Amino acid sequence: MTAREATASRVAREAAGGTGPLAGVRVLEIGSLIAAPFATRVMADLGAEVLKIEPPGGDPLRTWGPTAPTGPSWWSYTQNRGKYLAGVDLRQPEGQALVEGLLGVVDVVVDNLRPDLRNRWGLAPGDVAQRFPSLVYVAISGFGLTGPKAEQPGFGSVAEALGGLRFVNGEPDRAPVRLGVSIGDTLAALYAVIGALASLFARERDTERGGEVVDVALTEAVLSVMESALADYVHAGVVRTRTGNRLSRAAPSNVYRTRDGHYVTIGANSDSLFKVLMGVMGCPELASDPRFADNRGRVEHQDEIDDAIGAFAATIDREPLVALLAGHRVPTGPVQSVADIVLDEQLLAREMFVEASDPAAPELGPITTPRPVPRLVRRPYRPTCTGGAVGRDSAVLAHWLGLTADEYSRLVARGVVVEPAAAGAGADAGGRDGG
Repeated sequence: MTAREATASRVAREAAGGTGPLAGVRVLEIGSLIAAPFATRVMADLGAEVLKIEPPGGDPLRTWGPTAPTGPSWWSYTQNRGKYLAGVDLRQPEGQALVEGLLGVVDVVVDNLRPDLRNRWGLAPGDVAQRFPSLVYVAISGFGLTGPKAEQPGFGSVAEALGGLRFVNGEPDRAPVRLGVSIGDTLAALYAVIGALASLFARERDTERGGEVVDVALTEAVLSVMESALADYVHAGVVRTRTGNRLSRAAPSNVYRTRDGHYVTIGANSDSLFKVLMGVMGCPELASDPRFADNRGRVEHQDEIDDAIGAFAATIDREPLVALLAGHRVPTGPVQSVADIVLDEQLLAREMFVEASDPAAPELGPITTPRPVPRLVRRPYRPTCTGGAVGRDSAVLAHWLGLTADEYSRLVARGVVVEPAAAGAGADAGGRDGG
């Protein structure tokens, strides 16, 4: 089966009745790397028909990390699951015209383009809203659509720094450190999904006001999860700082090394749990010590408590320690690598690892990917199609826009639309903002 035939078959199946709560909702993604593609991945997981527009050179994420034998990174196979993948050269006026046509047949647009490219390609959100008043346009950027930095490009790493996250992450006596994943981009993506879903719901209830412009700034997404940092500073003059693995306001809660060289997290920061933990450790004198009777006192004396727990943990291997504490209902868990995670009995029982495939590359076989989150009990959904080559599903453009076979073929011949055999050369794959 050719790529065009596979796409036509899939379009027919989805038209006959898609699954998931967003079945029938069409989403156009004009994005790259993390923020916009992750947002549309979540929407695809919920059943939306997502069309990802890529330049001929592809989304740069295709080159990030280990790659499949077919060329793209394994990450891109997960990030683009459930999506139609179309290659369009937006540097050409005809490519921009295609996108203009798509704006009239989709419900939601998600982009993380640089501000200058939005303007150059006729995608300034306010202008698009005037032309397509029922459209929900989600614009993800480093700093938002307004303000003195609105025209500046931004990345998740910068947003994590500006939003305060990097300042509180790490050890007190060392430089701020990055979290091990691109959390700033992911937070913005989730807020983008929330904004899109809320706008679709509002559009159904208030048809006169129509669609919406959803303005998601990475810096603001990060700031919004900084707990009480803002209020503590404004009203109490307290600047939250780095505390390592400890919770700054509840104790004990930390990571401890076990006898076999692994690490476990133990959280016994309520009065009752602290007494249970001390009993398990054989330290009744600590459980009855008036200095540790409440959380405030335990926070004040964290060093002494942590030393005692650390000494106890160092006498037992990881698995027996976790089992011992779990048996007494003390919250604990091993610090797991992905090699541990794929063997985790709880995740296996919950079928958290699912398999999907690339219909255009059956030689790859099943590709393992995380099960969609959240889990919907009455409307369960699992991805069956992963990402794949640039332009794998470009033929969907003809279906959505009503192009004749000759019209579509001419666009391919002129390099406006890219199919897999021609992808990978030419246009700049950049132009992203916000990760």
